[in-house]
Amino acid sequence: MEACLAQAEFAEALLFTHLDTSGTVPDVPEDIRIVPIDQLRSSEAYSQFILSRLVDHIRTEHCLIVQWDGHIADASQWDDAFLDYDYIGASWPQFDDGHEVGNGGFSLRSRRLLEACRADGFKAHHPEDIAIGRTNRDFLEAQGMTFAPVELANRFAAERAGDPDAAFGYHGVFLMPHVLGGERFWSIFRNLDDRATLRPDFKTILRAVAGGKGGIRRAISLAARRVLGLL
Repeated sequence: MEACLAQAEFAEALLFTHLDTSGTVPDVPEDIRIVPIDQLRSSEAYSQFILSRLVDHIRTEHCLIVQWDGHIADASQWDDAFLDYDYIGASWPQFDDGHEVGNGGFSLRSRRLLEACRADGFKAHHPEDIAIGRTNRDFLEAQGMTFAPVELANRFAAERAGDPDAAFGYHGVFLMPHVLGGERFWSIFRNLDDRATLRPDFKTILRAVAGGKGGIRRAISLAARRVLGLL
């Protein structure tokens, strides 16, 4: 969130957490408003929150959803055309059926789309971005919702598709060493309370952190954690 706020201005920035921020998270910047919620103990619980409860906290026409492993990469890549759609996120290259948009980890959504996700007829399930962009896309479009075309979506954000050097933002821990640099990524990695999301892309991340000053040390440490079953 701080990386986003360093490059752009927002009506408000909301951090949803179950933690007591007065003690456990003392360094939250003043321009981030803490929203206390019950602990989300699974990714399924996260999806349920996004689909059914997030809208109650949104007071603007659109909201930018940012997970820990993504943020604005280059604010100069912003295009007002992003706001012409109710949903935009990095495209899914594994699909080619016209329902390829998109990833929810760094995504821009309209408030009316969030409302539509609570409507009768919407089939809520995990993961929430698949529920929106694929399972219920026809239903949502029938309600007047619009999804960005793939080309624009990949200019908005990179993930498995798109170029993080030519996009407004990105999502994916495997892209973080490239966007942030190995040293800055490593400082974030060492403070993670759950490193399970690194496992599918371990080899990619290992190669990425090996570059630059201190890279060999980081790579050895990362490999050792994997061998010891710590990630």
